[in-house]
Amino acid sequence: MASSRPNSAAPSKRSAKDATSQNEANVKVILRCRPMNAEEQSENERSVVNTRDALREVSITQTVKGDKQVDRTYSFDQVFGAHAAQEDIYDDAVRPIVEEVLEGFNCTIFAYGQTGTGKTHTMEGYHDWDDASSDSFADSMPSNAGVIPRAMSHIFAHLKAKGVEHSVKCTFLELYNEEITDLLAVSDLVEGTVEAANAKAPKHPLMEDGKGGVAVKGLEEVTVANPEEIFDHIRRGSAKRRTAETLMNKQSSRSHSVFSVTVHTKESTPDGEDVIRCGKLNLVDLAGSENISRSGAVDKRAREAGEINKSLLTLGRVIAALVSGGGHVPYRDSKLTRLLRDALGGKSKTCIIATVSPAAHSAEETLQTLEYAHRAKSIKNKPEINQRVTKNALLKDLQKEIERLTADLTATREKNGVYLSQQSYDEQEKERVDLKARADELRSALDLAKSELASLAALFEDQKKAHKALQREHATHAEKVCIAEREARVATAELSKEQRARLEQAHLADEFEAAQERLRVKTDSLGDALASAKDEMRSLFGKIERHSDVDATNASVIESVRLDVVARLERLETSLAEVKTAEEGARKATRRAIDDVKKARSAEADELRDQLRRTRADA
Repeated sequence: MASSRPNSAAPSKRSAKDATSQNEANVKVILRCRPMNAEEQSENERSVVNTRDALREVSITQTVKGDKQVDRTYSFDQVFGAHAAQEDIYDDAVRPIVEEVLEGFNCTIFAYGQTGTGKTHTMEGYHDWDDASSDSFADSMPSNAGVIPRAMSHIFAHLKAKGVEHSVKCTFLELYNEEITDLLAVSDLVEGTVEAANAKAPKHPLMEDGKGGVAVKGLEEVTVANPEEIFDHIRRGSAKRRTAETLMNKQSSRSHSVFSVTVHTKESTPDGEDVIRCGKLNLVDLAGSENISRSGAVDKRAREAGEINKSLLTLGRVIAALVSGGGHVPYRDSKLTRLLRDALGGKSKTCIIATVSPAAHSAEETLQTLEYAHRAKSIKNKPEINQRVTKNALLKDLQKEIERLTADLTATREKNGVYLSQQSYDEQEKERVDLKARADELRSALDLAKSELASLAALFEDQKKAHKALQREHATHAEKVCIAEREARVATAELSKEQRARLEQAHLADEFEAAQERLRVKTDSLGDALASAKDEMRSLFGKIERHSDVDATNASVIESVRLDVVARLERLETSLAEVKTAEEGARKATRRAIDDVKKARSAEADELRDQLRRTRADA
């Protein structure tokens, strides 16, 4: 990690409990989903993540092929939903790891996820306790304190309860654009900006420690005696970290940070010999992966995002290589993966806290985080408890180191070594400075080219995704056009059928009108014939009256017949008038019904024409 692994020479005595553990242990992965923020709530953003804490499962809803929704479920060692408290996360997931540090293991905890998902909140939270004393530390712990402050409080509380002689040392570094800065180094902020101070701060190279790990050259290691001191260093270091506001996060970390604590405790063996136990805890806050087109990063921020994405991409390749067991693991492709080498596939116990957003607009990034985290579960480390060194062995190692330094000092005093003339030294020094300047220029150009390449790669991926989205949209529109064409053909057929029906109805109406006219003519003819018959009957009865003297004997009978015939004729005339009136009313009602049918069919035909025009317009 940030410095050499806390190992020393082999002890002269070792118990069975101190023997190196050969058991493999999988990386522990914890999933935390943050709640919806105020902006997402105001925009009524849809939640696509569902956590089931008791089952240790999380599912994400994906929309595929138009409106089809598919749920993908992942299982982790522990799952914490939006309402999980900081204390619950620490007690359930992190406290056992800190206990193992105090047992003598090297442990690493790091947060991984998209920018704005709560990594820094989970790792640091709130840790401003200027008025707290070490005795009241647990009582004054704020509810939103993160992993780092709770772990430090836990360590000191444990050491105080044990009452053993101990020492605690810490380091705090920042990895920004592939350059390591010591956040605990003394520096001035007189210029008013963190970036100005960090620009002047010396950069620390990585080097192999000869024990399979890496060390940061020149990194300041500070001894702390109580929680107040360590939190003062955390505050000073956090103030120097580079942050910036983006569209996705108002205080986005622009660098990775590693805060390391090394705990040494002195114990006595049954033989009365003093031994030293050593454990180390590395707390890593990774910068979040960032979509440049969505975060609005430009110029310098775009370069920062490119470097962050590049290092996280390398981390993903390392995880993939460790899971697949494909041989070469590209640790050396990034300083981040070199720093995490012991945590991923090494001798450290590791816990990854993956943080995600529940919002639908971050579904793609959330799915990537879930895939990475689920894959990391399969990484196997080989944690080993650090050797407990006896006091005599430690003194012997220190004595050897003193003898070596004394020999170097004696050789310098006696000039028993390699010396150069001033001219040769000046020439070599000038050449070294020129070469260093040239190397720095080339390194800067290479970094810029890599950043541009990462930006172009990200832009290419965005364009590729946009192209695929356009292809899907085109296919959707083509399908809609085909459906519209089919609907247009159906509507055209319906319209033709309706037109034929209207023609048939018009023909039937004309035929009915002609039949009504013929019936009226016949009715008028019958009326005329009836009137003529009535006149003839009157004439007949007149004749009968004139011949009454002839038919005197039958007068009464004839009169009776006459009256009966007249009455019948009058009833027949009345019935004929009523029939004629009813016929005229029926003819008018039929004409009105035909007109209503014509209007209804015309309106339906107009509606079908409008629907056909809209369908063709949509297509």
